[in-house]
Amino acid sequence: MYLAVLGREPELSNAELESLFGKITHLTNNLSLFDSKTTPDINRLGGSLKLAEKLSEKPLEFLSKIEDGKITIGISDYSKGASKKSATLEAMKLKKILTRHGRSVRVVLGDDAVLSTATSLHNGLSGKNPKKIELIKVDNDYYKVIGVQDIDAYSRRDQGRPARDAKVGMLPPKLAQILINLCGALKPGSIILDPFCGTGVLLQEALLMGYFAYGTDISERMIEYSERNLKWLLQDNRKSAFETVLRRREQEERSAARNDGPAQARRESTFLLSQGNATDHKWSKLDAVACEGYLGKPMSKIPSDIELKEQKQECSSIILGFLKNLAPQIVKNTPIVIAAPAWLRENGEYSRLEILDQIENMGYNVENKSREGLFYHREGQIVARDIIILRKV
Repeated sequence: MYLAVLGREPELSNAELESLFGKITHLTNNLSLFDSKTTPDINRLGGSLKLAEKLSEKPLEFLSKIEDGKITIGISDYSKGASKKSATLEAMKLKKILTRHGRSVRVVLGDDAVLSTATSLHNGLSGKNPKKIELIKVDNDYYKVIGVQDIDAYSRRDQGRPARDAKVGMLPPKLAQILINLCGALKPGSIILDPFCGTGVLLQEALLMGYFAYGTDISERMIEYSERNLKWLLQDNRKSAFETVLRRREQEERSAARNDGPAQARRESTFLLSQGNATDHKWSKLDAVACEGYLGKPMSKIPSDIELKEQKQECSSIILGFLKNLAPQIVKNTPIVIAAPAWLRENGEYSRLEILDQIENMGYNVENKSREGLFYHREGQIVARDIIILRKV
């Protein structure tokens, strides 16, 4: 049994877990339990801050079995009524007993009942070192942390890319991972299309997750930016977990006698890029589609009713045009996940695109038609991302 500590959009994080692992159990607003046949990888989950595995024994028994040497312990207490004091007392109690038995122990303390992601990461409590342990306490149950979200790596992939353009928006790498995962448990090497690829954020996450990245965009400049960013990423990650997939893809393409991509495409062994309008472009074989659709023009204040109507018409036209074009090009059950725009109104609510009925009439099933909770936004953000999950019927 595994425990996930969820990010700031818990409904979206839970949807990601359900897409990959099936049924989950909600413990609290930010804690969920799930089963997995293999050990889940925190680096593939954009919506989870930490992953932990349930202890089958009491914490002291577990810690006593660790090999000789200094032990570092951190406690995150999610129990009802927990406080910084309760977490500190729990950690110090374990230290006192272990010290009495001749062990050297360092305790990591936080500013609250739970350790922040940054505190856990920077103190090495990520599950990689068997002598650096973070335990999560939930009432009478304990879990050992096996993974902590690498916020530094996300920052490098976001801020360190050689080609960035603030004018076209910034898709967070975490959200890109979530969009891909909402397509379900895909096979390694699956072909993921982003028809609005921009600077290639979603494509880079697809590569890191072991998939073949297929990107198109109406702008030639965006294709050039994506190419620069993906080549930069591959140079830094050739020895990562997806290296086996890359080698297999290279072997397949060297032996292939056909050309799957458009004549003007730029093909690499791990990705394919091509300029094209999503409303009339012709793609080759696809296993899944994940993208951030056109979000309209950037806004610094709440739009007027007239502005909102204009933006809705433009964004709806592009997204519906894309889906109409895509439908005859994909096979039954192909998953499609789109981040569509939603605009903040004076009452604090968000106004969504009213396109679900039209989407279903094109031959798609909207899997989250209620759309409750599948939002990604910051407090007060004018244009939010409204996640729509589809499947070809």
